Amino acid sequence: MPQGSAAVLAHEALEQVVREDWGRLLGALIRRHGRPDLAEDCLAEAVASAVDQWVRMGVPTSPAGWLAHVASRRLLDVLRREATAAGKVHLVASHVEGRPQPELGPGGQVDDRLPLLFLAAHPALAPEARPALSLRFVLGVPTADIAALFMVPTPTMAARVTRAKKRLRDIGAAFAVPAAEALPERTDDVARAIYLAFTAAYAPREGADVVAVSAAGDTARLARLASELVPGTPVFDALCALVTLQHARREARADADGGLVRLADQDRSRWHRDEIDSGVAILRRIEPTTGFAEERRLQALIAAFHATAATAADTDWAAIVRAYQRLEELTGSPVVRLNHAVAVAELSGPLQGLRVLQAAADQLPGHHRVHAVRAELLWREGQISAAREAYKAAIALCPDGPELRHLRGRLAAMAT
Repeated sequence: MPQGSAAVLAHEALEQVVREDWGRLLGALIRRHGRPDLAEDCLAEAVASAVDQWVRMGVPTSPAGWLAHVASRRLLDVLRREATAAGKVHLVASHVEGRPQPELGPGGQVDDRLPLLFLAAHPALAPEARPALSLRFVLGVPTADIAALFMVPTPTMAARVTRAKKRLRDIGAAFAVPAAEALPERTDDVARAIYLAFTAAYAPREGADVVAVSAAGDTARLARLASELVPGTPVFDALCALVTLQHARREARADADGGLVRLADQDRSRWHRDEIDSGVAILRRIEPTTGFAEERRLQALIAAFHATAATAADTDWAAIVRAYQRLEELTGSPVVRLNHAVAVAELSGPLQGLRVLQAAADQLPGHHRVHAVRAELLWREGQISAAREAYKAAIALCPDGPELRHLRGRLAAMAT
């Protein structure tokens, strides 16, 4: 086989096994050997060495098995070196043999991704480290991509991930599904980590992609996986419905020039209807509940009302206002109040929206989005001079990036 063809086959096979089996491979390594601080590095080294060897020798019959064997061997070598330095090399074999048996997932099936998911979002880790480690551990997302997602330098993210892995080792974090009584709290931890990563992906940014669509897709996969691994868990089901519905609009969120497109102006023919149907189907199975799960359910409900409207004019704003009222009662969030004001304006007119907005303005002094929403509502009310001043205030407070360009565009549009 020509060298070029062999390289293509090797890379395709490696990309597939990393995409489909990374979490299972890493989970099996940690279950067998412990040491989450070493297991992930050894698996990454095995993936790196596979490129050259698979090109020269051909893709193995079992690519995942090959990676598991090489990574396990590398990890054992590291453990032996550590044990030799400590004078305890005789303990390496018993250490490996004494590892706990795999956790059984729903239905009694072994799936090491389930305890891995809880390990990556362990409450002992810093909140900002949990979503990064979840993406790295469970999906194998490269550290550089995670750094770009959270808009920090790659070395900063690498250090954050390394500290998190060391923390897991130091506390002896169990590679296990939490006990039933601890499960609700831990599922909330996992769901928060996933949702933080998803919202970070859709934060407006500079560059070729105004939003990190690929990273958002990875996070949506993680949300689906959590829902599948722990079926019937309201917080995971609600999260899955929410990110599925929001991610379905990805193709229409930016224009050809990389500018932000408001929801009302998006080309709905570019929305992924199959994903919208899937998100709505999940949402219909979820009963009203409490806590973080109910927050995500209400957000998913709002997203569903938007996603299922044939046009912006067909949106059920009365239902959205009711959902925001309940969400605001649960969270007390000024950001929720901000969105509530927009919904009230759509239902009852700009003046009513401005009245609701005032409370958010008191809680978010100096926030550019408060001024931006006020500007839009004043403009619609015909108060052009006041709207222009509100836009100028928003522009003065908004950081550089696509959102700032959008605000400047709206201000310029007032002149015409």
